[in-house]
Amino acid sequence: MDIRPLHDRVVVKRIEEGETMQGGLYIPDSAKEKPQQGEVIAVGNGKKTDDGKVIACDVKAGDRILFGKYSGSDIKLNGNEYLIMREDEILGVISTNGTK
Repeated sequence: MDIRPLHDRVVVKRIEEGETMQGGLYIPDSAKEKPQQGEVIAVGNGKKTDDGKVIACDVKAGDRILFGKYSGSDIKLNGNEYLIMREDEILGVISTNGTK
């Protein structure tokens, strides 16, 4: 990917959930809610403080994260959809092996 987010922003690719069924009926894509989980694709350098110091981001590329329903801004690059959001919009990092 050819994008580098600035400051404390991160680029996220939503993780799509499997086919949803409710009461034996398939829910069409237009009625489904967008997933609130994603994979971090790229991370900015960090947030600058008033005295010019840079505070590095806690997340890194490859982390699986949880974010709010209305977090970030949707963008489309090379036919793929991504979200760009500030690090403080991330609710948590999903641990795959219990060590995070």
